[in-house]
Amino acid sequence: MRKSVENLATSKITGGRRVPLRVRRKYETDRYPNEPINGAQVTVTRRTRGSNNKTALKSIDFVNLASGDAKVKKVKIEKVLENATNNDYKRRGIITKGAIIETKEGKCRVISKPGQNGIVNAILLKE
Repeated sequence: MRKSVENLATSKITGGRRVPLRVRRKYETDRYPNEPINGAQVTVTRRTRGSNNKTALKSIDFVNLASGDAKVKKVKIEKVLENATNNDYKRRGIITKGAIIETKEGKCRVISKPGQNGIVNAILLKE
């Protein structure tokens, strides 16, 4: 059984307290998940491993929509119709990769990762 650094709440069989063998490393820290919703665009940039940056979306109101022809349009998001990632995400209107969203052009599927890329790209679904 693998022991985690956080499993220190219980005492040992002898009654002594548990002490971590080492401190948590930077790459082991947890973050709250980014859950972008529909609204005025708000982004957050954070430093990641290797001095790289991730631009995360907190909310967005437009999507880059690719239709059948070689055109990409900026279209307003109306609402989230489906989200296969989590049933609760559909109810809360959270946009993740694979989510089906409603726009003025019709239904479209998100193909980017808005929580990591800071942009929402989608393709138009055939009706």
